[in-house]
Amino acid sequence: MKTTIAVFMAMAGLASAQTAVKHIQPGNGPIAQAVWAGDTLYVSGQLPSPVTPADRAKGTAADWGDTKTQGASALGKIEAILKEQGLSMGDVVKMTVFLLGDPKNENKMDFAGWNAAYSTYFGTKDQPNKPARSAVQVAALASVGPLVEVEVIAVKSAK
Repeated sequence: MKTTIAVFMAMAGLASAQTAVKHIQPGNGPIAQAVWAGDTLYVSGQLPSPVTPADRAKGTAADWGDTKTQGASALGKIEAILKEQGLSMGDVVKMTVFLLGDPKNENKMDFAGWNAAYSTYFGTKDQPNKPARSAVQVAALASVGPLVEVEVIAVKSAK
């Protein structure tokens, strides 16, 4: 009976515990850039920036670069968000990568190009940690032009 009461009281204590939640919402965008839930930071999907922006006056479209270039751009944005929150790429525990088929690659995702960008941030001498990761080819992204979108989950660990 004492064990049952102790278990019940422990469960009641867990039920009343609350996790602090903080939304990182710069600007007026429709989604949070990231959300803290306790010691875990959920970073929304990041798209790359164009290598050369579109020029309406000249009628030229944006140049987004290849998958490797776009992957490096998206990862650079994630690194900046993490740094602003006191974290680093070494704190990333989970990554989900959405890749569009590249017209220059028979509309197949350029997995090798993605891995080339990824390997400059993870599994290096300076940053040996590698997150759990999924990479999938998708039919479309929210914006026309990018081939890559990356979202991560990072955890602020006790040091």
